[in-house]
Amino acid sequence: MLVHICCSVDSHYFLEKIKEEYKDEEIVGYFYDPNIHPYSEYRLRYLDVEFSCKKLGIKLFEGDYNLEAWLKKTKGMEELPEKGERCTVCYDFRLENSFDKAIELGHNKVTTTLLISPKKSQEKLEIIGNILSKRTGIEFVFKDYRSGIGMQMQGLRVKENNLYRQNYCGCIYGLSAQREHQKKLMDEMFSPISNQILPESIEQRLELYYKRNKLEENKINYKLIKQKILNYRLFSGKISIKNEVIPSYIFFYSLGTKKQISTKIDFEKDGIFYLNRDEVKLITINTFNKLSNSTYKSTKELMYNPLKIEDEIELRFKILKSYYDLSPIIVLDEVVDEKYDIFINSINYEDIKEEIV
Repeated sequence: MLVHICCSVDSHYFLEKIKEEYKDEEIVGYFYDPNIHPYSEYRLRYLDVEFSCKKLGIKLFEGDYNLEAWLKKTKGMEELPEKGERCTVCYDFRLENSFDKAIELGHNKVTTTLLISPKKSQEKLEIIGNILSKRTGIEFVFKDYRSGIGMQMQGLRVKENNLYRQNYCGCIYGLSAQREHQKKLMDEMFSPISNQILPESIEQRLELYYKRNKLEENKINYKLIKQKILNYRLFSGKISIKNEVIPSYIFFYSLGTKKQISTKIDFEKDGIFYLNRDEVKLITINTFNKLSNSTYKSTKELMYNPLKIEDEIELRFKILKSYYDLSPIIVLDEVVDEKYDIFINSINYEDIKEEIV
């Protein structure tokens, strides 16, 4: 039997039940989810499904990430609600591919872990599965493992096995609608030019779950915990002198009272230049190197290869002597006695971050 898998949250308990009920079947997993966006989230979910299947002793195959084909299939349905026609097309697209994979591998049964998800329509999935069954001659196995205590058991397995519990269904349309409804920043879509790993970004979660895998392999006890943090995202920023934009690096947590100001240097102390508006501080790349024990040749090099966020926060404390100071700190190649036009569009917000203890 080939089991189409959408994510470990939905699949782990489902696969347990299928193995228990179909003891004589060879069960294989098939991760085919080109709807998941962005690609880093897709990789994270595959990593977790791989982790789950390994625990359960189930062989796993990965399908193609043909996002473009999925986008063409759902074109014109971008604004439709969850469980609407777009989701039906998505089920059909993924299940049709799963039946093709079953034929390729020589399996005579197909099912999907989408059936246990509370966000999915079992009725639509059964209809699509039966249509594909008639077309291919492969049996579609419909199982309702979410009724009764199913959802409770599913949640328990997720917690017991330290699985990744994603907070949106998968596609860009579902994500944007959910974040809009929550009035929450869609920070999953931020990808800085520096490739810096931002707190509670998908890339940070990938690092976390790779670490979990290593701890499991080495049989080291651990727990996944959640922490409330003050997060930050820089939308855009630039510094100019006499209308000429100059290379600049804006520190994490730099928050101005206004997005745009014009200001001059008030005074300098210990290599830190204090401007006369909006609590802005400037330092040169040489001062940055001294304080951080680094060897950047220019601000531009720093922009594309910055410190880790944790190290940057420690450096911010070193400069400001306070963890509570959210003043903008900006690095320049050199600081001159001119008027600076500073534009910083950024946001601080409460967030929840996972950690390993």
